[in-house]
Amino acid sequence: MNEFDIRRPVRADAPAIHELVAEHDIAVTGKPDWTLEDIADTLGELDLANDSWLVDDGDRLLGWAWARRKGTSDNVDIDVHARDARAGDRLWDTVIERAVELGRAAGHEHVRLDIGIYAEDTAMRTAAKARGFDAATSFHRMRIDHQGAEPVFLPGVTVETGSPDHGELLRTAHRIQQEGFAEHFGFVARTYEEWAGEMEASSANDWGQLLVARVHGEPAAMLLGTNHFVPDENCGYVRTLAVLPRFRGKGLGRFLLRRAFAADERRGRAGTILHVDSNNTTPALDLYLSVGMRPVLAIDVWRRLV
Repeated sequence: MNEFDIRRPVRADAPAIHELVAEHDIAVTGKPDWTLEDIADTLGELDLANDSWLVDDGDRLLGWAWARRKGTSDNVDIDVHARDARAGDRLWDTVIERAVELGRAAGHEHVRLDIGIYAEDTAMRTAAKARGFDAATSFHRMRIDHQGAEPVFLPGVTVETGSPDHGELLRTAHRIQQEGFAEHFGFVARTYEEWAGEMEASSANDWGQLLVARVHGEPAAMLLGTNHFVPDENCGYVRTLAVLPRFRGKGLGRFLLRRAFAADERRGRAGTILHVDSNNTTPALDLYLSVGMRPVLAIDVWRRLV
């Protein structure tokens, strides 16, 4: 592979990376799935000097890969995109090696590597399987198109809306999210500073789309919406919906979803999108189907334990 150059990306590489990723997405799903803003945000989240790589032949970009450890956990997310099979092989080897280093640098004897792959992407599934990965779970992208959504009400339940200067409400939402997701696939505990910092680093973040529900004054559930799907789909996005275990089964998830749908419609959004783990410890998929959402895409998570 001497005819290829492998180097570190910089922020200015975002358009070329977006072209690479969009080409792959169109071939697999029929349309681009990442916006240029998504690529720029991802580059901003990565340690570009150590945990991301580009391959090119001097004329165009042939591949992009990255690794990112979740906090100080043993769980490392990776991704590989390549136009060329040889470039792909080089990047797979490089990113797996780095992912193992990241896990062991945090003091872990074993490292869990995760990569998200579209269910239709036969080539990527084959590449992952050949490198010791197995399908671990599936995330469904759900969507509802709005046609006169109305907010709902529950007796004894009040809702507060977030804002950048309402720090106490943001901390309450963080506490609900951490406890509500503690048993979910891939969960890693995060401090408030880590959680809020990640949200605010995203160009799609909008604390005004945060909803916190209280039952007779006690914090019970939260929903955080973002603008991730506004540029390409004109849709709102439910990034997080969490209900504390002791308040489950009372309709709070459905209540907050319908609140979010109505708010998205007021913003002029055509619909609302979210992702749900098919192996969720709570019957979340049934909840989303019950409020009129439909599956539009499946993304499998493949995992390898090293």
